[in-house]
Amino acid sequence: MASLCVLGLGYIGLPVAALAASSGMDVVGVDIDPGIVDTLSQGLMHISEPDLGTLVARVVSERTLRVQTTHTQSDVFLIAVPTPVNHDKTADLSFVESAVRSIVPYLQKGNLVVVESTIPPGTTDGLICSILQECGLRVGIDVFLAYCPERVLPGRILAELVDNDRVVGGVNEESSVMARDFYVRFVRGTVHIDTAITAEMVKLVENAYRDANIAFANEPSLLCDRLVTNVWNVIDIANRHPRVNILSPGPGVGGHCIAVDPWFLVEKAPGITPLIRTARQVNDSMPEHVVRRVEAVVPSGAKVACLGVSYKANVGDTRESPAIEVVELLTKRGYSVLAVDPHVAEHRGVSFASLEEALNWAECVVLLVDHHEFRLVDAAALAARIGASRIIDTRGVWLRRHRSVSDLPWESGSVASKVIVSG
Repeated sequence: MASLCVLGLGYIGLPVAALAASSGMDVVGVDIDPGIVDTLSQGLMHISEPDLGTLVARVVSERTLRVQTTHTQSDVFLIAVPTPVNHDKTADLSFVESAVRSIVPYLQKGNLVVVESTIPPGTTDGLICSILQECGLRVGIDVFLAYCPERVLPGRILAELVDNDRVVGGVNEESSVMARDFYVRFVRGTVHIDTAITAEMVKLVENAYRDANIAFANEPSLLCDRLVTNVWNVIDIANRHPRVNILSPGPGVGGHCIAVDPWFLVEKAPGITPLIRTARQVNDSMPEHVVRRVEAVVPSGAKVACLGVSYKANVGDTRESPAIEVVELLTKRGYSVLAVDPHVAEHRGVSFASLEEALNWAECVVLLVDHHEFRLVDAAALAARIGASRIIDTRGVWLRRHRSVSDLPWESGSVASKVIVSG
């Protein structure tokens, strides 16, 4: 396994390609977007991820990673293309199917095909295997096939690709062993071997579990809003029980994994997955709840500053971001909206401003993402200017352990290096 062809150069395909190249493999990265190929060919980045740019620049300059729009023959083919959901919440496998079909003419005896794209259970043994049979080679005998889901956190992708345990599931034992031997080239964590359907389920179950836990936190959040008490206090004290670990509530769930993957389980067996479906529905409803909170304190046409548009703290990833949905809903309902995000420079249809400009302009402030920069805001001064009720903290950055913004313990001017809000 001296050569690798990676299809899809996004948040997973690109770092895997770079790590494999740094391990000594001859790697070709393929993407259908000429703009991405042109950017990467210059050693530059089209996504934001700590340390990845340095690694990509090095392996591109060393020519161990070459980026192009066309395929090439290789020992290993790795598929890391998107798998979005359709409007009916079923998996859109068109990108995966297209990628698999595109490598069929290049397959040779002894090749290994690995799929990392998130897929519904049974897809590897079913759809993907049947497509590969079209090459005339026997899958599992002449050509080997395995599934290995990514299990990484944006902002720590490189570290987690190397250090996290992995699970590989082949269509047979030979395929699993070959896939394991490929990953141990750059993975320090344990590489577990199981069946393809087990590997597919592992990724989906992990994310469905987190989604359900967040939904459980969001429902008490809704209840605490109605009862006018602080959900952050409730969860903090509840989590002091040795067998309780409630996650944090928020304006919804984003990212390509947790906001999407549970639907693949529901699609497979809708009659026996009511909890997973309900968790998704609860979390999908949260942006609308945030907008209703805004509507309760300021009328349509008011100036609203939305702090954060990425889907999680301290990253620039906006995929499936509930914060973006809040901005879009407020705009549709006639509010004048300015967004602030130190990690996102632009997003279609969103007007951005600096933090100081937005806070001094706003009549209502909605904190949607707990970026470090927002913790420096003098919330007491902001409350004094626009009123405590017009500060909606969906992440508990300012309200954690306090009943309301007006109860914050610090005085204006007491927090070092904070943003000063003029009255």
